[in-house]
Amino acid sequence: MGTYQICTRCVMDTSDPEIVFDEDGVCNHCLHFDNVQAKQWFPGEAGKPKLAAILDTIREDGRGNEYDCIIGLSGGVDSSYLAVKLKEFNLRPLVVHVDAGWNSELAVSNIEKVVKHSNYDLHTHVMNWEEMRDLQLSYLKAGVANQDVPQDHAFFASMYHFSVKHRIKYILSGGNIATEAVFPTAWHHSAMDAINLKDIHRKYGARPMKDYRTISFSEYYFLYPFVRGMRTFLPLNFMAYDKEAALKYLSDVIGYRPYPRKHGESVFTKFFQNHYLPVRFGYDKRRPHLASLIVSGQMTRDEALRKLDEPLYDVDELELDIEYFCKKLRIPRREFDELMQAPIHHASDFKTWNGRQQFAKKMQRIVQRILGRSLNIYS
Repeated sequence: MGTYQICTRCVMDTSDPEIVFDEDGVCNHCLHFDNVQAKQWFPGEAGKPKLAAILDTIREDGRGNEYDCIIGLSGGVDSSYLAVKLKEFNLRPLVVHVDAGWNSELAVSNIEKVVKHSNYDLHTHVMNWEEMRDLQLSYLKAGVANQDVPQDHAFFASMYHFSVKHRIKYILSGGNIATEAVFPTAWHHSAMDAINLKDIHRKYGARPMKDYRTISFSEYYFLYPFVRGMRTFLPLNFMAYDKEAALKYLSDVIGYRPYPRKHGESVFTKFFQNHYLPVRFGYDKRRPHLASLIVSGQMTRDEALRKLDEPLYDVDELELDIEYFCKKLRIPRREFDELMQAPIHHASDFKTWNGRQQFAKKMQRIVQRILGRSLNIYS
């Protein structure tokens, strides 16, 4: 990793093995935001007509259908805020929640408040817990960084499957540049890579996946975008989206209650991000989150540094969460401790879709040259 260094503008540091700094000590994440993402982000007046055009297209294409779009609702601030705003936009979303067995009670309450306020149809897909448990144990045994893949892939797969079933063309996501601009790719591997997921499960799983549905490479890259014409939009990128303002809005309008920490809607994700990743890999997920708020102007660097000085976990809370974690996965504490000490692996140590993805991107560039325009339709 070399000498420890932290960006002079944000708070990303050399825990990202691919980070580079310019002569002023500014990192590549900040420069990428300035040169690329800022041009795709429209929080001011310029975003209003662009968003209006997108909403008009969704309404028109959905005419005569029961739903004109679909949105996944986790209970987090981003998806909850977007769901409530869609009601104001006069859209008719099918709201989908995937219950992977780790919902906090507060998340369930917040989801209920969003749905009741907006009078939405909520479809909750309850995962087969025995299969989910086996897959999550497989990931722990594999020792890869992104332990959220079993939940994330199930979430995205359910969205696509529900969209096909209900003939919905538009998937709306609460993802946004304002709070998620900084994303160190070295820390992750795509949650959509079913080839990787199945290989990890094949090596470490103990039972077949019969109910756990995946999305294949050909479906994700060709069938859904080209044959079915499905599109994913991120409306928050065309709005003045501020996390604290959104939280206050939700609190005032629907009685939404905030979580003690980021991703508090999922007990697993909270534990994974605040204990597993820092201990096993030295990754503090607060850094990219806070860095995103810095580059988007929602927080100063000094404020972010003070946040980083706060402990990731209260000692007593951590012990309670480890106890719950072990009980939920039905493993003894001794096995958990052994898993936390086992060798770590990169996702590329297993089969991946990388080769196919590179081929698809090459074909995309060829088509773009032929058409003379950008072709960017993937979610």
